[in-house]
Amino acid sequence: MSRQSILVVEDERDILDLVDFNLTQAGYRVIRAGDGLEGFRLARTERPDLILLDLMLPGLDGKEVCRRVRQDGELKTTPIIMLTAKAEEVDRIIGFEIGADDYITKPFSVRELALRVQAVLRRLEAEKAPAGPFKTEMLTIDPEKHRVTVKDEPVELTATEFKLLHYLASNSGRVQTREVLLDRVWGYSFEGYSRTVDTHVRRLRQKLGEAQDLIETVRGVGYRFKEED
Repeated sequence: MSRQSILVVEDERDILDLVDFNLTQAGYRVIRAGDGLEGFRLARTERPDLILLDLMLPGLDGKEVCRRVRQDGELKTTPIIMLTAKAEEVDRIIGFEIGADDYITKPFSVRELALRVQAVLRRLEAEKAPAGPFKTEMLTIDPEKHRVTVKDEPVELTATEFKLLHYLASNSGRVQTREVLLDRVWGYSFEGYSRTVDTHVRRLRQKLGEAQDLIETVRGVGYRFKEED
């Protein structure tokens, strides 16, 4: 069985070496890139299972690489984890808005990084299991085709946004705490990352447009997908 491949795009050689060593030890095939242009080129030729992408890169920065990946028909569903020294919420929001699935700030522990990678890849494997479409009067979610429509108009979602929407819809009427969503959608429960859920829900609502009210906020608790009348 072929090993899962991870493209690491990082211009700091010591960090690149550290990530390469630890992910290789964990059993992954690591593809290395030292700048954004090389990273995007390798993404197109190697078709990695996941991309670890530094935000601050020479030539083509991480945000632009992420945009190009999401605009590429063959790569647009490839999960992306942003590596960044910036911990401010605005930088995380920008990353999510352009299509990143997760982020981790420097300095980071290699154990946490490995767990994040494992969680994202495990989640993608689980999503490959066949499941029938979920439908409301306005919204349709088709897991097999990885397709969402609102009033028959397609909605482009990242892999994480799709997983979040599908999980909420599959548990319609039941309140899901941020901690539960972190565990079930992201596959981890690191303390302090619950704001990640809020950012993704906000972005998801924007994309759903007229159907955004199907995701209800339960103040002080979490979120709930509205049951049909």
